[in-house]
Amino acid sequence: MASFIRQIGATSRPLVVSAVAFAAVLSTASAAEAVSLRVQLACATDYYAHCSAYSPSSPQVRSCMRAVGAGLSKRCVDALVSAGEVSAAEVAHRRGLSETAAR
Repeated sequence: MASFIRQIGATSRPLVVSAVAFAAVLSTASAAEAVSLRVQLACATDYYAHCSAYSPSSPQVRSCMRAVGAGLSKRCVDALVSAGEVSAAEVAHRRGLSETAAR
């Protein structure tokens, strides 16, 4: 792991450390609330940008991420859809709503 971090360079180090820390905290969630490692890594930036006021293992994080909705990154949304956390139909509906509101 240490050699991997050295290889990616100093500019990426804070993001990698944040993602690893986020993944470690989320991995302590109960099985019923567990989120896949792929989702944890894909959504780490979104978590820190929008929902870091809440503990990653808290139910409030899911509510916060849902409230952000269309503001989540494509990478995060794609991971959430792949993991079954949200349906593609819900994503399309929310994107349609946000596009309508922007007009």
